[in-house]
Amino acid sequence: MSSKRSGLFIGGLLVGSAIGAVTGLLMAPRPGKETRQILKKSAEAMPALAEDLSSSVQLQADRLSETALRNWDETLVRLKEAIAAGLEATQRERQTLSETEAEVSPVSRPPIR
Repeated sequence: MSSKRSGLFIGGLLVGSAIGAVTGLLMAPRPGKETRQILKKSAEAMPALAEDLSSSVQLQADRLSETALRNWDETLVRLKEAIAAGLEATQRERQTLSETEAEVSPVSRPPIR
């Protein structure tokens, strides 16, 4: 889970940084020409930033998927073991009941009408 959180944190940090940079540029008291040049440079850097973010998200998704599959496999093994133990206990209990019934003589009962 901590790797998922760190991936989300890094992704949020990158997106927040980009939004903060654009907001800062728009609010800065610079002439329009300078601001446009800075925005152009920032826009040129956005594809690389998006690619890095995409790679980071994909890596985190792969890790999460691997963890989920591993947990599923472990749960499935434990479930199979529990079912086998339950079946075995049921068979032992049936055998014990059969032996007990065989030892106890049947009580004569009048027929029900």
